[in-house]
Amino acid sequence: MDEIISAVAGGASPDHVAALRLPESYRGAVVRREDVAMFEGMRSRDKDPRKSLHVQQVPVPEPAAGEALVAVMASSVNYNTVWSAIFEPLPTFGFLQRYARLSADTARHDLPYHVIGSDLAGVVLRTGPGVNRWKPGDRVVAHCLSVELESADGHDDTMLDPEQRIWGFETNFGGLAEMALVKSNQLMPKPAHLTWEEAAAPGLVNSTAYRQLVSRNGAGMKQGDNVLIWGASGGLGSYATQLALAGGATPICVVSSGRKAEICRSMGAEAVIDRTAEGYRFWKDEHTQDPREWKRFGKRIRELTGGEDVDIVFEHPGRETFGASVYVTRKGGTVTTCASTSGYMHEYDNRYLWMSLKRIVGSHFANYREAWEANRLVAKGRIHPTLSKVYALKDTGQAAYDVHRNLHQGKVGVLCLAPEEGLGVTDPELRARHLKAINRFREGQELIP
Repeated sequence: MDEIISAVAGGASPDHVAALRLPESYRGAVVRREDVAMFEGMRSRDKDPRKSLHVQQVPVPEPAAGEALVAVMASSVNYNTVWSAIFEPLPTFGFLQRYARLSADTARHDLPYHVIGSDLAGVVLRTGPGVNRWKPGDRVVAHCLSVELESADGHDDTMLDPEQRIWGFETNFGGLAEMALVKSNQLMPKPAHLTWEEAAAPGLVNSTAYRQLVSRNGAGMKQGDNVLIWGASGGLGSYATQLALAGGATPICVVSSGRKAEICRSMGAEAVIDRTAEGYRFWKDEHTQDPREWKRFGKRIRELTGGEDVDIVFEHPGRETFGASVYVTRKGGTVTTCASTSGYMHEYDNRYLWMSLKRIVGSHFANYREAWEANRLVAKGRIHPTLSKVYALKDTGQAAYDVHRNLHQGKVGVLCLAPEEGLGVTDPELRARHLKAINRFREGQELIP
């Protein structure tokens, strides 16, 4: 591993990188099949990823046709990291078993351990047969869409491929590790002005927010739209807020603390609701929602928008907020949903949907083109990473715990092969122009608009 780290740091030539001797094993953050029952009977919030995530040595896989082996300099934690670690909604080993039945190459994924993680920034080490776009030594980030594209269903929108999977969640050899195995069409150019840990942060959440909010496959946001963004300083919401501002829309940012409200304002948002300070309780008890709170919430939104309802709701909390989301959307407006972090069984009053001609749009990650466009915005300095804290690979369990308990802002990063933070920048001039925005979410930093 030391040779690989030295070669990356020294900007080694493609021939040099291709000639590097690969180790037999590498360290990866894994969940184990033997542990899938360890949290049975516990509430989701009480399940502790620090107990189920382990960092251990695993064998280095050989890239098959159309694949690339990447030296991972840094990765990041997403909510699917939490789901993997608490074995919800299902243990991921069932995903790996189904994938393994597809072909001899995919059979390698069915193992008693699962190397998780759906983001990376790093350097290509090896490519399999048929890979032409990427070479050893290329600096890359990876999006997490894994598809086979052998069915016509996926050729208009790759997310509709019958064999669509999320890499590092529904496949093995993910990014929270010193090496990762990806399909070569997952790779994209690393933004040159960002460090390894910064470049690893946007991938999954930025692409997800782009499809959900901007793409015609999602809400199709336009200039002047009012966009309600739940968790607007979090992993998904922080990118949705930036995309709304960059696209000429007005974000109405919903957060859970004064600190998070300050972060949204520092990004340029003016309409911010601290739901904790304002005491919104959308459920009277576990089984009963409170429409009076929906109405109070809608009134507050109109106070911030000059009397207008929201055109789009950027939904991901799920059960806790969905009834309110449907209610506050304007007539003919759109609720887009990509997750259910507070529960999958949504309840809402359908009268406010059908009689007001509203739409609910399901949105899941992003297709190839959407992921590339989202990364292009980052590379141009239009959208910035929202990295707040970085952990060592050995502390991945703690990083996942932070995200599970909502103790974080923005994204939580993980250093894999990068020996320290701050490495990997090859365009210092572009970086200097955007440094304040790049560091906005970092702990201890002054919030500067």
